[in-house]
Amino acid sequence: MKTALQRATVYLEPDLQRALRFKAMETETSVSGLINTAVRWSLREDAADLAVFEQRAQEPTLAFEAVLKDMKRRGKL
Repeated sequence: MKTALQRATVYLEPDLQRALRFKAMETETSVSGLINTAVRWSLREDAADLAVFEQRAQEPTLAFEAVLKDMKRRGKL
């Protein structure tokens, strides 16, 4: 069963709108399809980032000052 699409108003910069129209023609895809794909990719990337944050939550943290001090000690600064 196909989900009904929802209508949304999106304001795009003129150059982005033009580029999207050209890409839609080139790829034989609708502008809506391109936008849906881009948003889906962005949300997947966010989900992947959140998963990594969760995995690394128990790692020890370093104070910025300590990192700088260590870099100076090793002659990197």
